[in-house]
Amino acid sequence: MVALGELLLRLKSPGHERLMQSGTFEAAFGGAEANAAGTLATDGIDSSFVSALTTNPLGDAAIGELSRFGIDTTNVVRQEGRIGTYYLGAGAGQRPGRVVYDREGSVFANVAPSAFDWSKCFAGATWLHVSG
Repeated sequence: MVALGELLLRLKSPGHERLMQSGTFEAAFGGAEANAAGTLATDGIDSSFVSALTTNPLGDAAIGELSRFGIDTTNVVRQEGRIGTYYLGAGAGQRPGRVVYDREGSVFANVAPSAFDWSKCFAGATWLHVSG
């Protein structure tokens, strides 16, 4: 399985607090395609992720997180720039959760299609997962 998409830095308010209520965030990584690849990889299905990430420590941490789930990251392009981010305020009771995206100008948004070796990315794959 090949997942193609953007891995985002997720900054979440603690517990069920509103965004900026406490001024602190819990940091993790998220994205629909990476979540699907991680689920399948932990179920023993060969999964790879095709994306673009920064060359800084945030990109390193993101690669580490994907690898921790057994996702093949050899087709992740690394470039200078910023990682896309989303802010999550969890809902509580009747109050729905709130997501604020900050993706404009991210490495993934700016990567050229020619940066990928598409035949290598899809070699042996029988399933492609994209969303959005």
